[in-house]
Amino acid sequence: MVKEILSMDEVKIFTGNSNVLLAEAIASYLNMKLSPAIVSRFPDGEIQVRCLESVRGKDVFVIQSTQTPAENLLELLIMIDAIRRASARSISAVIPFFGYARQDRKTKSREPISAKLVANLITVAGATRVVSVELHAAQIQGFFDIPADNLTAVLILGKYFREKNLENPVVVAPDVGAVQRATTFAQEIPNATQAIFVKKRLSPEEVDTSRLIGEVEGKSVILVDDAIHTGNTLISAAKEVLKRGAKEVYATATHGIFAGDALKALAESPIKEIVVTDTLPVQSRPNLPEKVKVLSVAPLIGEAIRRIVMHESVSELFEKK
Repeated sequence: MVKEILSMDEVKIFTGNSNVLLAEAIASYLNMKLSPAIVSRFPDGEIQVRCLESVRGKDVFVIQSTQTPAENLLELLIMIDAIRRASARSISAVIPFFGYARQDRKTKSREPISAKLVANLITVAGATRVVSVELHAAQIQGFFDIPADNLTAVLILGKYFREKNLENPVVVAPDVGAVQRATTFAQEIPNATQAIFVKKRLSPEEVDTSRLIGEVEGKSVILVDDAIHTGNTLISAAKEVLKRGAKEVYATATHGIFAGDALKALAESPIKEIVVTDTLPVQSRPNLPEKVKVLSVAPLIGEAIRRIVMHESVSELFEKK
């Protein structure tokens, strides 16, 4: 529960259309209401934004994830510009899911670094701070020339699985990039061991996860990643650990993107439960499989906002004492 009720006279919270339910939950955590705004389309399809109350001299937070379609990113940029031109004291872009982050470096010639481009756009639009959850790569935090907080939902997900009291749990990273996240997650699960897949990508849609370092026989496997896109990596990993004698398989990730037919494939997979958060509006997806569990990051983001306003430490939210 919030220690102090934020004054509506000093703080304003706006949202675009990318995840209204999460924005409402964050405002509710802070004992506030979302400030009214028009975020719609002109007849020709262009984005129309207008804030319906004064923000002059206020600390403003704009909650908007930037997943596809690109209109979500444009909404964020245009809202920031509108608020900047209305003389806000500060503008914090709260981006639960930071899209266009997969290209965070050049791996081949003539490729863009899209994550840096988006960081530049947000800064130039007028944001004075950025708050995100589980960036695809930690170095993206350094792409911003303004303060940037990279929150983690690992503790929320870890608490959920800790309370399940799984027998002989083993936390498995589906690839090398997930090792640090899996290690942090494993620290939340009593007596959990760790294992890692050495993934080889055969194509954008196909991966080989046959090389496993670690023991999974007779154990409850928890696959841990930052996001679930097509689900192919997790499904391949689940099948492989079951071949090696695992008793059951769970999967968890902060961001449930579920591109294409991912939900159908995961529903038909041997994974017993898939646990994600509401950084994306997963709970609004039609025909959401029963095995998909959605946890809320509203308290995490809401508390981060409170601490920013009260000039308190944000890192204490996810640093173990």
